[in-house]
Amino acid sequence: MIEVDITARLGAFGLEAAFSVTETTTALFGPSGCGKTSLVRAIAGLQRPRAGHIRVNGVPLFDAARGIDLPPEKRGIGYVFQESLLFPHLDVRANLLYGRRRGRAAPFGLAEVVRLLELEPLLDRRPERLSGGERQRVAIGRALLAATRLLLLDEPLSSLDARRKQEILPFLERVRDDLRIPAIYVSHAMDEVLRLADAMVVMDQGRVVRAGRVEDVVNQLEPPAAGSWRRGGAVLRAVVAGHHREWGLTGLRVGSQELSVPAIGSPPGSWLRVRIRARDVILCMGDPGPVSTRNRLRGSILSIRPPEGQGPDGPEMDVLLDVEGGRLRARVTRQSVADLALRPGLSVLALIKAAAVEPGAPAKEHADRTGPAPVPGKG
Repeated sequence: MIEVDITARLGAFGLEAAFSVTETTTALFGPSGCGKTSLVRAIAGLQRPRAGHIRVNGVPLFDAARGIDLPPEKRGIGYVFQESLLFPHLDVRANLLYGRRRGRAAPFGLAEVVRLLELEPLLDRRPERLSGGERQRVAIGRALLAATRLLLLDEPLSSLDARRKQEILPFLERVRDDLRIPAIYVSHAMDEVLRLADAMVVMDQGRVVRAGRVEDVVNQLEPPAAGSWRRGGAVLRAVVAGHHREWGLTGLRVGSQELSVPAIGSPPGSWLRVRIRARDVILCMGDPGPVSTRNRLRGSILSIRPPEGQGPDGPEMDVLLDVEGGRLRARVTRQSVADLALRPGLSVLALIKAAAVEPGAPAKEHADRTGPAPVPGKG
């Protein structure tokens, strides 16, 4: 468990952050300048708060009232910065072992980290002979070998181009799934959050404004905060029910209902998030009969309102549905709202093309662990 409740002052900028999380990987999300890096620096011991406390699994790293302020090297934290910051005069092996020498030994050794991050061919190279993605993999390995309690990743992909980011993401998934070390992942990229994190803490102007399970928090964010993909979209949690290889499809379960998506490699019983854009959802009041659309989800209307940036007299409306505890959005015309007499509380059928469902990367979780997660909050 990670418990944070601190206040700090950095010139004119004030930081007031309070949250408690139990999930393995927590995304710290928000726009540039909102205080994300200041918060992780405080957790790492690189910046001293004015008041409050920071605890990891019950161990106080900082407690103003008790006079506790462990130095960075005593906190058992591995820190990955935006730039790799490797020692240029040391080869990869020596850079990794530097992390191993800091404080107490991590619960996994050099050989395991080298295997996990596929660093064996790089061990004798100096940083100048590495690509940007390779340098960041080494930086992640060095931080892992220093991390006995917590891993902090401060926008570790921000300096990489799109291709290098896609190379690194599977390695971050391996770290999450194989090592299970608590981690805080700082990002303003929603795709990274959806792929890597279990919980999500949203910051704005130095304060925590929302915290909870990723899909719950994302579905409550307004589109400008959530990123361009989210404009009129939603995220559902689903469990892989089985594969229909003859059709090239995978069946997913959302509560007691099923979705078909283009075939994915995840085994039955694993869970993942799926993204569905509001413009790909069709609403109807009853059985539409034979249609090419594969997916039909029954839900009840929670709200109907104009999309962000459009006035009440505009041509479109966003309809928010509850689908067995999940959230789904449909973007329809105001005329359709009138013609179907849509209103909050009404049960409707949502039709979605299989090709329009975007599966996110799966996590190593079993279906029996897909119930409501503990909701982070002020601890």
